[in-house]
Amino acid sequence: MEEQLSIWHLVANASLLVQLVMLSLLLASVMSWTMILRRLWTYREAEYQLAEFEQQFWSGIDLGKLYRQANANAHDMEGAIGVENIFRSGFKEFSRLRQQANADAAAIMLGAQRGMRVAMAREEAKLDKNLPFLATVGSTSPYIGLFGTVWGIMNAFRGLANMQQATIASVAPGISEALIATAMGLFAAIPAVIAYNRFSARVDGLVGRYEQFSDEFSSILHRQVYASAPEPSATLKKPGQLT
Repeated sequence: MEEQLSIWHLVANASLLVQLVMLSLLLASVMSWTMILRRLWTYREAEYQLAEFEQQFWSGIDLGKLYRQANANAHDMEGAIGVENIFRSGFKEFSRLRQQANADAAAIMLGAQRGMRVAMAREEAKLDKNLPFLATVGSTSPYIGLFGTVWGIMNAFRGLANMQQATIASVAPGISEALIATAMGLFAAIPAVIAYNRFSARVDGLVGRYEQFSDEFSSILHRQVYASAPEPSATLKKPGQLT
């Protein structure tokens, strides 16, 4: 009996449909765990990069120098990430429009803010990557497992109807293999749901900090573009004092 009710024996002797259900749940679990580990690395990298860039930004470095460093980093990494990309997009538009003859201050600010909004949308899309898949696995896996369970129990009772004398031993293997499908569904769903909720909160936190930086940077650019007589000596003392 112990050999008959071992997990591998039950899986191997399950009906084809139940085996397909188990295989699909196993694949979903493997894929979700792969995405969970990748997302963990992505969010840690984004949080580290955000803290490092904000420290450098508010250190008093000249923004033109910071922009050149960001461009160099983007070239090395084949694309800037996070808040650095938002800064590059806003500063690039601000500098380009400001160099135009008779440039309107309001148009300059609108261009810079538009560039930052576009960059922020791209960064948010990167952070949200794979989260819909985790949500799908978390919401559908229990039902897929339940479908396999219902099908397995149905087959077990169909076999029971053909027996002259029904015993628990005769139906236990069929019911056991059916319940494995439910267990696998929960095994795939629970980590996916936990990861989705946790990652969604981290994405909201990062996006909120990106928006805060964008507002602060816009205020710096606004003061600069509307300044009647900016102080040249302040260029290296605090962000936003551009020449």
